[in-house]
Amino acid sequence: MTKVLWTDGSADPNPGPGGYAVIESGKPVRLGREANTTNIRMEGAALTAAMEYAGEEGCEIWTDSQFWVNVLTQWAKGWEARGWTKKGGEIKNLPMVKKLWELYNKYPVELHFTRGHVGTEMNELADKWANKARMGAEVPKD
Repeated sequence: MTKVLWTDGSADPNPGPGGYAVIESGKPVRLGREANTTNIRMEGAALTAAMEYAGEEGCEIWTDSQFWVNVLTQWAKGWEARGWTKKGGEIKNLPMVKKLWELYNKYPVELHFTRGHVGTEMNELADKWANKARMGAEVPKD
């Protein structure tokens, strides 16, 4: 794994317009937006974009979404074994969960949780670009 990626997603208000960012070497490599979404969906979209961007080369991803780290490292395997159900009811955002689970198992991915909004440089940069993406920003051309 050679790529080290930082991801973040945001919606403001939540739910509302949202954006996500994937950062590599201090620069955005993937940005996206949705008109009406949630923070959770944008965090998942950022992870999806990161895994697709890295592809077979694989990557190390740093995210401040403990929810998605838990989905992929603790919960999805059991949900899949139970036919994509869980004891507490429906699995929200199931199509996104399935897509991320597929990518996580297809490509070499190492996930790391980092606490958000505590001054971690690349996490703060990912947050900044996720908010810019929400407002319509695109990946800058070199």
